[in-house]
Amino acid sequence: MSDNAIEVRDLVIKRGKRTVLDGFTCTIPHGSVTGLLGPSGSGKTTLMRAIVGVQLINEGRVTVLGHPAGSAPLRRRIGYVTQAPSVYADLTVRENARYFASLYRLTAKDADDAIEAVGLSSHAGQLVAELSGGQRSRASLVCAIVGRPDVLVLDEPTVGQDPVLRDELWDQFRRLAADGATVLVSSHVMDEANRCDRLLLIREGMLIADDTPAAVKRSAGTDDLDQAFLRLIRDQEVAAK
Repeated sequence: MSDNAIEVRDLVIKRGKRTVLDGFTCTIPHGSVTGLLGPSGSGKTTLMRAIVGVQLINEGRVTVLGHPAGSAPLRRRIGYVTQAPSVYADLTVRENARYFASLYRLTAKDADDAIEAVGLSSHAGQLVAELSGGQRSRASLVCAIVGRPDVLVLDEPTVGQDPVLRDELWDQFRRLAADGATVLVSSHVMDEANRCDRLLLIREGMLIADDTPAAVKRSAGTDDLDQAFLRLIRDQEVAAK
């Protein structure tokens, strides 16, 4: 079996006349927390959709756990949290969690454990429609992790969360990876990058760095990831001239 849970090769995705990803190639190892970082509009969500298998691909290939992205064997092995909450607003947090648990033939306790893991136990009996935006995002995360996926794809899961909760969520991502899951987390917040095993830095559909946080900073000659990202962008612009 490959050391990589996800392999993306020469990926091209277009929307209308715009090329969102142009020959994009990367690999993501098993059991890692990989950060996908870049400014809004850089192609992060498009890449994640391609990995999950819900994005039309023009060229290239995406392989997940040895199967083509989106194929039937992967449907129960991937958890996906979109930027917009993807739970039933007219059900409580507990009802949502137990419904998704039942799809995997898991128990009510499994659902309750997932609720506790993301810090929503005190809101378990509340309708999702009555939750704040950050709480809805956590409710979506509950439903994504309850099935214990082998690959968890999270599109900006910490947006709208307070610093304490962000810290707790990252601890949860690390625990999932320690248990063998492969976690891909997108963000445009550079201070979260240091929490990752590896970083994929993306800008305008192009991969400009693929390495550990320490190596990215070292290659840019700075201890600040924001500055490292800026220097790598400038180096790319110079090389393109």
